[in-house]
Amino acid sequence: MSTRRSGYLLGFLACLAMLGYALYAQFVLKLEPCPLCIFQRIGIAAVGALFLVAGLHAPRGWGARIYGALILVAALATAGISARHIYIQHLPEGSVPACGAGLDYLFKVFPVVDVVRKVLTGSGECAKITWTFLSLSMPAWVLLSAAALGVWGLRVSARPGTRR
Repeated sequence: MSTRRSGYLLGFLACLAMLGYALYAQFVLKLEPCPLCIFQRIGIAAVGALFLVAGLHAPRGWGARIYGALILVAALATAGISARHIYIQHLPEGSVPACGAGLDYLFKVFPVVDVVRKVLTGSGECAKITWTFLSLSMPAWVLLSAAALGVWGLRVSARPGTRR
């Protein structure tokens, strides 16, 4: 990558590819996402949106550093949600919370803050591992990818570059 703009747009394309695979897994492979999976998708979408805006804006100086920091914060939040999901997946049989209500129902009944709190505590459907690649579950891949995207965002933002 020779320009900062192309680096940001490459980060956006990586996020788009991740979200595309998540939709493929849901609708073609018939893997129903749990609430924590949905929150991870939202996090990757936020990282992707920041990459896209940064790519379109093509900032210099402090603007690039601010975008880098925002991308890193969004990526770390996503990695944190993924880490929580991995933790729940590795709880012993008897200590996994019971399956909860669906995300649609929670948003209808509870305020957003309560929904976020309930989702992050996890439930039984979040503990099931239904997909692996190279012995890692999907949340583990999201954690690795979010960390890589955060580092990529910092690297691109720190690069001395032109406005293109």
